[in-house]
Amino acid sequence: MTDYSYEYGLRASGGTHGVVLTKPHIVELILDLAGYTEQRNLASLRFLEPACGQGAFVLPAVRRLLRAARRHNCSLDSLESSVLAIDVAASQVEQTRSKLAALLQQEEIPPRIAQRLLKQWIMCGDFLLLPQSEPFDVVVGNPPYVRIEQIPPRLLAAYRAQYASLFDRADLYVACIERALSLLHPRGVLSFICADRWTRNRYGAPLRRLISERYTVQSYLDLSQTSPFDSEVSAYPAIFVISQKTHQESVSPTETQPHSVQVLTLRSASVDECRQAATLLHRDSSHQQPEHAGLSLKRYDSWFAGEEPWLIGEPHQLRMLRQLEREHPLVEDCGGVRIGIGVATGNDAVYLLDRQRAEQIESDRVLPLVTRKDLWMGTVRDGGRYLINTFAPNGQPVTLADHPRLRDYLLAHDESLRKRHIAKRNPTSWFRTIDRVYPELTNTPKLLIPDIAGALQVAFDQGHYYPHHNLYYVTAEHTDLEVLGGLLSSRVALFFVWSYAVKMRGGYLRFQAQYLRRIRVPQLDQISPELQDSLRSAFRRRDFAKLDALALRAYHIDQLPTFDFLDTRR
Repeated sequence: MTDYSYEYGLRASGGTHGVVLTKPHIVELILDLAGYTEQRNLASLRFLEPACGQGAFVLPAVRRLLRAARRHNCSLDSLESSVLAIDVAASQVEQTRSKLAALLQQEEIPPRIAQRLLKQWIMCGDFLLLPQSEPFDVVVGNPPYVRIEQIPPRLLAAYRAQYASLFDRADLYVACIERALSLLHPRGVLSFICADRWTRNRYGAPLRRLISERYTVQSYLDLSQTSPFDSEVSAYPAIFVISQKTHQESVSPTETQPHSVQVLTLRSASVDECRQAATLLHRDSSHQQPEHAGLSLKRYDSWFAGEEPWLIGEPHQLRMLRQLEREHPLVEDCGGVRIGIGVATGNDAVYLLDRQRAEQIESDRVLPLVTRKDLWMGTVRDGGRYLINTFAPNGQPVTLADHPRLRDYLLAHDESLRKRHIAKRNPTSWFRTIDRVYPELTNTPKLLIPDIAGALQVAFDQGHYYPHHNLYYVTAEHTDLEVLGGLLSSRVALFFVWSYAVKMRGGYLRFQAQYLRRIRVPQLDQISPELQDSLRSAFRRRDFAKLDALALRAYHIDQLPTFDFLDTRR
């Protein structure tokens, strides 16, 4: 077993230590989608659950295996290699083993045989590092959701060396998917329930490319608006079913018939919905909508290629998106536009000051700050907040001896500042903020956009404040920011973000830089002066109905397809 104390205790992004269990009827659906049904001779298959936790998947799988063995007259001895459940946490392994032992006793399996099966079926170890090479016919589960910040550096380095998909800030579940896919038998099937961020985010690009090149997506179930777990978590999950490409698809992909992918959106993931989902996805024909009001079934004649984000929407929405992307450049390809995020300090309680405390520190060490709370009706209100700048003009941390008042203030808080990861990594500059501060940004005109909202809430700072990390900013060298702000405030710009961004419950979207950079805008020098004047004027008046109409003219389209969003523009 790997020598470290860290465990895959997290089963949901942003969760707490402890396992978040998948609801039993969701597990049964996933097993059905993987084809692990008792009508088959399951004794002839190899089943894997790579992060078994408390046995949410392996227990019902073993029930099916035993029923299938009886149905097909298979001996109990033949089941030794039929199941493998792995977990890095010894406590979880023991719980799973105990539950399986009780199940085998209930099924009247002789104790001697039960012990032998349990020894072969359960393993404690790190799935990502175990030298497992034998292929599996069925791989199912809920891979561990662990942010890279929670992984010890030495272990993270070992993972990155082995898994190309662990790219940028990818969550650990991405590497688990790559590893599980590599263990698939040529006729095997993987069926996971997992957070859907990797299907659209930047960090999921290598995994999407791998799947496009070597595997086939059979079906995709969108559960982002449901609660498929036994406790409330912040993950936005999906179920995806993937198999290896056939030899013909791999050798001559252009000569094979495009594979149809079934995409099903569930609204509640109730027991009834899941039964209906299993029935619908196993129908060979019928392009009709399901009778159940909560379900929406679509069939994609071809899936997304290479690193393309998996945009799950209506065909007419995707057609309009692709048309706009063909006809207009990316926003950062226009007039020196740059998108960035405000400063992360690592301890706002220390680094953000009110006006009175800011006056007690050298004036060249503090900058006026704007946070999301300070935005109102497209304008920036002075919240009386200031940011401590711990960097010299050359980008290095300042010499504290040159700033005695700053030095005394920071030394008064050194205990809390030294506890931060950035301070432990750079002990000589323990007092620095996580992000470098660029004072010139304060005086630069910029558009400000909050991270989480229902619509693009764009405010204009003429050049007075430094943005906090809960704000994204847009600067431009050769572009009228108010005209650009008018375009970005429209439903057309929102349509780009809505197409790519993670949809949060309640209708909110994440306006992260990677999604904002997906926005296309017309070249401003190709927009008539009259239309630019109208966009600028409507942006100043916060006239969103007018901005929506003007944007259609600027993009040369008559209308947008309908799409659901919580319009919080004001």
